[in-house]
Amino acid sequence: MAPHDLRRAYKRPAISDQQRRRELALQRQEQARRDVQLQARRLASTLLSLPPEHEQPSEPEPEPESASESKESESDVEFDLRNASKLRGTEARKWFARQLMLPEWMIDVPNRLPHDWYVFARPSGKRCFVVSSDGATISRQRNGTVLHRFPSALPNGSRSRDGSGSAQSYSILDCIFHEMDQTYYVIDMVCWRGYSLYDCTAEFRFFWLSSKLGETGACEAPSHYHRYRFSFVPVHNCDQSGLYSAYAGAVPYVKDGLLFYNKHAHYQPGNTPLALVWKDESCSQYVIDTDNKGQVPSHQQVVLELQGDGNVTTSDDPPVVFGCLESDFIQQSGLHSGCLLRFAIGDGGLSVVDGKLEKADLHFLGKSNRARAFADTYSKIMFQNMVRQSPLKIDDLVASINSPDDEGNRPDVPEVDMVG
Repeated sequence: MAPHDLRRAYKRPAISDQQRRRELALQRQEQARRDVQLQARRLASTLLSLPPEHEQPSEPEPEPESASESKESESDVEFDLRNASKLRGTEARKWFARQLMLPEWMIDVPNRLPHDWYVFARPSGKRCFVVSSDGATISRQRNGTVLHRFPSALPNGSRSRDGSGSAQSYSILDCIFHEMDQTYYVIDMVCWRGYSLYDCTAEFRFFWLSSKLGETGACEAPSHYHRYRFSFVPVHNCDQSGLYSAYAGAVPYVKDGLLFYNKHAHYQPGNTPLALVWKDESCSQYVIDTDNKGQVPSHQQVVLELQGDGNVTTSDDPPVVFGCLESDFIQQSGLHSGCLLRFAIGDGGLSVVDGKLEKADLHFLGKSNRARAFADTYSKIMFQNMVRQSPLKIDDLVASINSPDDEGNRPDVPEVDMVG
């Protein structure tokens, strides 16, 4: 692909409601922001209207909460991130496994791609959270298992004499560990020195990341108090030049596809249509999924979760039902609700009508690998299905960027180039 290629956008048949869900996700974010602003205004108004302290009538001491009331209130409170970094064992794996923001697979090209989206080359490696707290640094993979425990130059990330940050400081980075150069490539910043960035836009998070990480010395070569180097990834506006740079430009790591982030997206744990992954043979060694022997199977394989009613579903919220197992078969096979099961998609394939799955020709293969934490998402299954039949090509992305239908008033959003 060259930067000057101009092609007309190709309208593919709808195989999902991904665009509609992107719009709904942004609407929910905006409504949540308005709700918080309204709450703040009400709080300010209430505080300003209170009488002076000496005029307030004395009130009786509140009754202590019952055990049940206290338990309910605690369950409604969002888990404190600093305490979460101290969790151990199964409890820690379950909690951390649900905290990463997981991109959907791009199965249709988003509207306003050059205006509202960033793009960058995804490093090949292990996706993980890196948490620095109490003089130590821990990285956890997507399934919640510990990857490394090590000292780092991140705030309060080691017990060095010149360690930065107070004893209460903690930071959380979304990274990919690149085995070949033993480097953590930071793709997002979730918390920094105790300040949460969950409700900040990707535009702000990327700016904050590029501004703050380099100040710590975390991007310097490894040392006694800094075992692994951290590095930025180059992030571009997803116009034609930015897409070309991410797709064909040189980077210091092995590429594994492209990541697209909506500039207005908050950091949302779990799967989100506001972050997308796309790949082809030119920017990834792993386009079509392989089996446990590293071979591309003749039929596409999927992993689905068994529900209590016998349905087998994806990990989406809400889940997409791909089929149903009979109760006798479940009992005879020793299966139970929550099992992750492998299926092959037979010659009957997948039947999609108006963007919704109608039927899937599933053939049971067995239980999934125990190390796996989640079933496949609908977008991953459909992307893999497309790759085998009619893949979404880089030319389709370029055509969408150059399409007159995608032109409009460009928001005033500056480009953020993070180059380590």
